[in-house]
Amino acid sequence: MAFTRATGKHRAPSRMTCRGAKAVGIATLATAGVIGSLASPALAADTEAPAAGDTGLSQIIAIEGGLAARIEAQADAQRHQAAEAKAEAEAKAKARKKAEAKKKAEAAARAEEARESRARAARSAERARLGTFRLPVAGSYVSTGYESSGSLWSSGSHSGIDFHAASGTPVVAVGGGTVVEAGWGGAYGNNIVLRMSDGTYTQYGHLSSIDVSVGQSVDVGHRIGLSGATGNATGPHLHFEARTTPSYGSDMDPVAYLRAHGVSV
Repeated sequence: MAFTRATGKHRAPSRMTCRGAKAVGIATLATAGVIGSLASPALAADTEAPAAGDTGLSQIIAIEGGLAARIEAQADAQRHQAAEAKAEAEAKAKARKKAEAKKKAEAAARAEEARESRARAARSAERARLGTFRLPVAGSYVSTGYESSGSLWSSGSHSGIDFHAASGTPVVAVGGGTVVEAGWGGAYGNNIVLRMSDGTYTQYGHLSSIDVSVGQSVDVGHRIGLSGATGNATGPHLHFEARTTPSYGSDMDPVAYLRAHGVSV
């Protein structure tokens, strides 16, 4: 009776299948750590794990670490640039404010200088106006001097000076001032007293007429009346006095007074 080879599931595995099964089993044992204890030294050496530096994981870690360092460096550079830009902007703003403040201060200084210049000019003009004096009778001369003695004067001497003037000759203010007296003055006849702008007083006597009133302001050369011979007078002329007060008895040298104000007498 002849025998035939069994087929189907009872068929014996081939040599290659057996070899593959053995390899799988060895790999399984190696994974479990069993073969390590049974293998020969040569086999154990052949199955050692690769060095850490040769693995893909370490390369990934190294790449990620380098990338993080570059990102951090870029962030630091950006922060540094932002800080520099902010500092530069603040410095420019501070410089701009300082320049604006300086410009305003210079403008204010120029304005103040201009105001002071105008004030000086005004004061100079006022001093010139106040310092401009003239003779009370144009083109006249002194016919009787100051403190001349004689019986014609109750005090025994002349308290002013007389200017030669025909009756009706215009009499003007020798300087700018205010009228404090205008009317009859006894021995002075019709007389006017002015308070001058420098605080002194001048008096004009023996007038034939008066053209101003008390409280009126007059400038240098303003006509205040006409010469005459009213009061205690021997003939037409102008009696002129310079005083420290508006009253009789406070007289000072009229010639020296006029010369001190630039008038040739």
